[in-house]
Order: sequence, then structure tokens, then C-alpha cells
Amino acid sequence: MCYQKMTLGQVFSDTLEKSSRTLRLINIERNGQILYTWKGLEGFTSVGLYDPCARQNEMLYSFDNEVNIISASVNTEKTLLALSYCHPASETQFQPLSPVSRYLALLIEIKPINNVKVLKAVESGIRVQFLCATEDVHQTYESHLLVVSEEKYIDQFHISIGMEEGKRVVIKNVGQIPKDRIAEDFVWLQWDAPNQMIFYIVPKRAGCVLHCLQFYPDGKFMFVFEIPLEIPIAEQGVSLLNLGYDPPEERGWERIVSQKLQVFTHKTGGVCLFYYQPSKILQEFTYMVAFLHKGCTKTFKGRTTITDSKNLKVSFINIDSYVAVYLPDQFLHLINTRHPELMCYHLFLAAENSRISGMCCDCPLQTVLKTHVIEYCTGVLFSVSINQTQLLKFLTESRQDCERLSVLHCFLLHLDLQQQKETELIEWICENMSTCLTFDPIQEFIIASLHRHLSSETVFLDKLLPYTSVPFWSQDIDGVSCTTDITDMPILKIGIFKDFWEKFHSELEYMKQAQQRFLYSNPMPRRDWCRLISEVDTKDKRSDVYQRKILENAKKVLRNMATRKYDGRTVPLNQEEEYLQKDLMGLMMVKLKDHLSLHLHHVAKNKVERIVLNFVCKQLDLVCQILEVVWRKHVLDPSILSLDGNGNSSEYFAFNVMCRITDAASRMCMPLPPGFQTLHLVLAVRCLPFGNFLQYIDAGVLTLTETFVVKLLKELDNSESNEKLKCSIILRLPENICEKVHNLWDHPISNNAIAMKYVKKLIFRLNQRDAFQQSPTDRSPLYINFLPLNYLIMMLSQVEDKALNPFEEDNIDATFLEEIALKQTSDLMRLKPC
Repeated sequence: MCYQKMTLGQVFSDTLEKSSRTLRLINIERNGQILYTWKGLEGFTSVGLYDPCARQNEMLYSFDNEVNIISASVNTEKTLLALSYCHPASETQFQPLSPVSRYLALLIEIKPINNVKVLKAVESGIRVQFLCATEDVHQTYESHLLVVSEEKYIDQFHISIGMEEGKRVVIKNVGQIPKDRIAEDFVWLQWDAPNQMIFYIVPKRAGCVLHCLQFYPDGKFMFVFEIPLEIPIAEQGVSLLNLGYDPPEERGWERIVSQKLQVFTHKTGGVCLFYYQPSKILQEFTYMVAFLHKGCTKTFKGRTTITDSKNLKVSFINIDSYVAVYLPDQFLHLINTRHPELMCYHLFLAAENSRISGMCCDCPLQTVLKTHVIEYCTGVLFSVSINQTQLLKFLTESRQDCERLSVLHCFLLHLDLQQQKETELIEWICENMSTCLTFDPIQEFIIASLHRHLSSETVFLDKLLPYTSVPFWSQDIDGVSCTTDITDMPILKIGIFKDFWEKFHSELEYMKQAQQRFLYSNPMPRRDWCRLISEVDTKDKRSDVYQRKILENAKKVLRNMATRKYDGRTVPLNQEEEYLQKDLMGLMMVKLKDHLSLHLHHVAKNKVERIVLNFVCKQLDLVCQILEVVWRKHVLDPSILSLDGNGNSSEYFAFNVMCRITDAASRMCMPLPPGFQTLHLVLAVRCLPFGNFLQYIDAGVLTLTETFVVKLLKELDNSESNEKLKCSIILRLPENICEKVHNLWDHPISNNAIAMKYVKKLIFRLNQRDAFQQSPTDRSPLYINFLPLNYLIMMLSQVEDKALNPFEEDNIDATFLEEIALKQTSDLMRLKPC
């Protein structure tokens, strides 16, 4: 895991260096701007704002004496500052405002600094948070402030602001600011700044209930859902997450250790609740993940070397599509929140691989914003991400399939791959195809890459396309065990879903109908698939509308591939048509279009057709991408296209990769790019012994193409070995190719085939009734005293007499047929020539 240390003393101005020991982060707003406070040597306390995008600091407000600020928030326009603070219990009097209560919430005009309004004065802790408008919303004249109290209630204040003297911003309703009571009686609450949500838990007689509130910039809010939870929640005290941080002298970070529950959301509509459950078994560590959008709960159990449960300082770290469960010096478990079904989708690291260097091991971390965590005991803010270099190194060193599959899954589906890292990943796949025993890395690469490329095209499409080649996983994962339980689905409180909640609702609807087979797959055996394709190519079927549609779709794919520009591509793939691959392309497009149209009712027909076309073309591009990496790494030159020569080790490696690609494509019933099979055959001729080459053809690993056969007949001479190769190939050719290539080779086998084809055509045209009426005395001038041959010549002559120009089409004369027939007869009767 990679992190970037963002210590406040480093990113802020040099004037704060002397006060760096008192510098403390107190909030991160939705736009990523950081609110912080520091105490000066002269006894003042200041509040500042840091913009990480502009790398600028701005001081918002300053007290004349030391104040323990525990939370603060600034509105979108940066005209109002809200903060809450406390003074130590030992103090009997608070100097600035002399309040009776220990905790105060203030509202301050800061443009320019002017009035100060006391919103709350209570004995329990209190937190403040402005609702943040989106970037496309223009300046408003009303701000909305949430005030959360440890007395178990939430209030919302509606603050009207106006302009005076041109630039001065003031509170217009300062006398009586209206407020609403939002919720109460909760024991746990979490603020989600990116989505402007609040999650809170209310205890019940049997368990507890998790509620979710969605806030909007105009101050309106909605109760989105509630769901019962079966987790023990202590009703003493209140836990508040992501709403400011108490100073260490007031409330030590040790209390944070007890806050072992946190909710994480993902932009695709996922909502997950992570909970650390203290175990009664010594040295056992148990944590639970409730996937609310999936309707299931997974309970993980691991072993630790820590004997005292008080030293189990677990942290939950949000890393976009993953949440890391981190126990320093013990383990780091990356939980896949998007695809949590199988254990092989999660990555469990232990010992040396689990350490995050540079972070303190004596205190937990708290996720304050997506991919940002704060270290409680030091107040340091970290930006956390997955280090692609280290992850790739881990992949190369790993020897377990579960680890390899989880890393591949992470790279292909969740990380924005750098081009160099993608090349290195493909190189690893090509070099380790035979070492992965439980899955095919080429299939995983193609399927996962397709899902990543197309899932964002429209809502619900990611549910209809497979994202992995592994249907199930039954092997144990070293260091951790898992049990899965089906739970209740969230009870929705709204009827109209927008933005994030539209995707969340889509997830729920998918799970409710999970018994249906949504994923596009082809369960029919390969034998039946090939039979269906062969039926497509028959003349009797071509007149059917369905079959014409298949051929039209195939032409769309070929045209799309022909018009694409591949700058710098070195793989010699020619744009050729191979009938079986062509039909496979068209058939896949028809089947996928039918599948998507069945479920994507909200998507226009032309968009579905575009998605299907992109799907098939992207499949072909991924195969070309693998070959391109192999060609560039092994520096294969154009000389490999020559059939006259032996291949080297690099060519054999490329041939082996193409064999594995062919096998993967066969298992997935997917087409191969134009020119692939011809190039595969050329490499096979160069790399394989003669007998093995024919075995590969007979086994279906190699498929003969017209381009290859023409190349073979033209380039190779008629030496004994080459003639043997040509004869073996000609005898294995499908009929449709035979008819096109026999004229290219002057050989008895080709001559026999040409003659037999011509005779068959003439006999088919023969009117037998007229033929038998001919007088036996009407003999042909070619008549010889050999009855079988004489009868054949007689029938052919009759047909020729009725044709206007019988030999125009095939350029064959009777003498040629006579010679071929005599030779065949002599061979069959084992007669020696005179």
C-alpha cells in the first residue's frame, strides 16, 4: 500500500513552524479543503483553511486566548465559520464570553470578521457541519448548518445571509435563526462528507436499527432507508465519526479504539458496514462486513500474536473499491466491496507484506474522506492508495492462485493502470499461463478488461456482463476464514431515486431477482456451438432473415476493425475473412444483443447495438494487445512470415501464447481477430516437427485458412518434404477452401480433385433418360475397349454435346479427363504402365 504523508507543518506556511506542535486538523470539507487550528506562543488560538488544489492557506478567525476547538466548518462561499470548543474541566471561568456551560457552538461572520453568534451552550460535547453545495450551484443567500450533540440529537439551522455596504456579508436573521430537529436517541453517528449523508444507529429492544439521511444543498433532507442490525451496541455514551476531533487533553485517542464500526459507500451504489467484534477466544480476531447493497454479511476470523485484546488497534481504511482492515504488524486484509462474493476476490496479506511503513503502530487510523486517513496519536493526515509497483512485485513473487487471482482482479477492474504497468502485467500473464492451476489468466484478462471497459456505458450493464472467469472458489485462504450469512435488505423510504441512490436501488433490484441468470454467458457445449455455426453457413439457411442478420453483423465487426488505426503496431495480422470466425462474430453479436435487449428496457436500440459492437471489437483488440506485447518484448521481425526456415525460442514462445489464446477463445466461444489463425499456422510450420504440426491440425488447435494454403503452395518448392507437407494439408482442407486452391498446384492430387469435381458437375446435369436412349452403335471417337472408362466417356460426351461451350467454365477438355481416369483406374487395379 502506498501513502503520501501530509503533515500540517509541511504543507502550511513557514509562519506556523514555531507552532507546529499545536497544529491540529479539525475537519475536511466535501471539496477536500482542510480546516486546522494552532496555538501561538502569545496565547492566541487561530483557525485556518488549506486548499490542497491551489496549495494556499487562509486564516479564517483567531481567538485572543487558548481555546480547545473540537470541530469547525465553513460554508461554500467562505462567508460563515461555525465551530465548537470546550474548556478544561479544571477551569471555572471562560474568559472571552464567560459562559456557564462547558461546550459552546459559535457562528462567526468572516467576510469580513464581524459578529459572533452563540448557537449552543451545553454540558455535553457538540459538533458542527455546514451542508456543502455542489460546484455547479451558484452563490446562495442561505446556508444550512448541522449541529450534532452528544445528548443524542441533531438540529439543522437555516441561516440567511445578505450583503451590506457592497461587500460586507452579514447574518440577516441573527436574532432568531430557525432550526429543525432532524433525529434523536442515537448512540452512534457518522457523517459522510462526499455524499452529504448521515448514518446513525438507534438501539431497540432486540438489536438496533441503522438509519440513513440524505441532505441537499437547499437544506432539505430525506430518510432514505433503515435496516435492522444484529450487532451489540453499547448504549452508554455516543460515538461520532468524521465530525471533528477532540483535543488529546480532553478525550484521549484510546476512546477511539472503542469506535470499531464504520460505514463506507462506493460511487457504484455500494454501502458496506464494517464492524470489529471482540472475540472471546484468545488470539482470535473477528470482524464482520455487512454488504447492505448485496443483502449478505461476511464474518472473517484470523489469528494474531497479541494476547491482550486492549492492544488490538484495528483500523478501517477506505481505498476506493477496497476497504483495508489493518492490524499493525499482524495483517492487512483488502476487502473487495464491489465484488465480494468469493474469497479469491479479496487480498489477505500477513507478516512483512502487511506493513505500512511510516505509520505509527501504537494508535489506530480513521478514514476521514475517501482515500484519506488521520493518525489519531500524531494528528497526521495521509493520502492512501495502492502502489502498483509493489503490487506487481507481489504478483511476481506469489505462488498461490488465490493471491494471483485477487491481484489480477485488482489490476484489471479497480486500478487505473499505467501503460507500462499494463504491459508488465500482460508479460506476467504470458509467462505464467501454465503455473496457474485453478484459473486461466488469459480468460481473466479478457473478461475483466471487457467488464471494465463497458460497464460504465449505461446503468445496470455491469450486472449483465461477467467480470471474472472463475465461477466458484472452494479453496481455503491461509490466515483467514470466512462465513457468509443472508440478511434482510434495507427498507427504502423514498420512491424516486437519483444519483447515488439510483445505483443503490439498481443493486437492490438485481439482488432481489438474483435467481434469474443475468450474466451473459454461453453454457452450450462447444460441439453444439460449432454445429449451430455450421448451420449458419449452409445455403439452405442463408435465405433466412436470422441468418442474414448474423452475416450482416459480422461484416460490421470486420469493417470496424478495418477502419481502426493502430499506430506502431508490429504484429503482422492481415485483414482477411475466415468463414468460421466471421460467423462466430455475427452469432455472438446477435446473442448478446438479444440478452441486453431483454434487460435494458431503458436503453435505445441503437445504443444497445453500439454496445454490442464495442464488446466484440474490444475482444479482438485485447487479443491483439497481448500479441503486441509479445512481439515487442521478443523483438520478432517480419522474417517469421516466411515458411522456409526454422523458428527460434522467441518464435516458439509466441506460438505457445497463441495456442493458449486459441484455447481460451474456444472455451469462451469468442472469435479471433482477422489474420490470427494464418499467423498461428505460419509459426506452427516454423516451430513444430511435421508430425506434431498435423496433430495440432487434427486436434483443432490449428485451423487451416485459405490465405495460409495459398501462401504454402506459392512459397514452398516441390521438394520431397515440401510435397509431403502440401499433400497432407490438401487432404485436410475443408471443401470450400479446396475448390479455390487446387488450380494453384500442378500435382496429381490437385488434378484428380479438379477432374472429379468436373465429372460430378456434369453427371449432376445429365438427363439420364436421354442418355439411356442413345444407340450403342453411336460410339464416341474416343472409344476404347475398356467398358467402365468407355461408359464414362460416353456419358460425358452426351452432356458436352448439349452444352453450348461445355469447357468454358473450368477450362477442362476430354483428353485431360481421360488421362486422369486412366491413371486412377490403373492405381486402383494396381496395373503397371507399359
